[in-house]
Amino acid sequence: MQVRVQEGVFDAGVELNAFSARAEGAGAVVSFTGIVRDVAGGLQHMMIEHYPGMTEKAISAIVAEARERWSLADALVIHRFGQLAPGAPIMMVAAASAHRADAFAAADFLMDYLKSRAPFWKKEVTAEGADWVAAKDDDEAALTRWD
Repeated sequence: MQVRVQEGVFDAGVELNAFSARAEGAGAVVSFTGIVRDVAGGLQHMMIEHYPGMTEKAISAIVAEARERWSLADALVIHRFGQLAPGAPIMMVAAASAHRADAFAAADFLMDYLKSRAPFWKKEVTAEGADWVAAKDDDEAALTRWD
């Protein structure tokens, strides 16, 4: 299991290759990479804030729950903070298991919980000013499928 919260950019291809190489016994690897997109219209950049230590602990707990629910060989979460431009990678999850169903389900679970439970605060900055991104009801509702 690897959890990284970092300011610097990552190369999703390099990360996925390294993850796949160390996922012993895996017959399936599923990954997802999130990209900063211009939802606000005219986005100059997004600022992502977090509390070091607390964020890694919260994400590690989410990954541990995924490992309890599914038979995983390994799991990876990378999430960036700081100033990110539109089109930049913001986060990545990967799940490895002997079979694809567990890898797909675990990656999906990780995404849903990271979106709603990881302690990050996001601010969209445009030429008109800056606005904090509010939690979305759809993201919260997505968690009910894991009950």
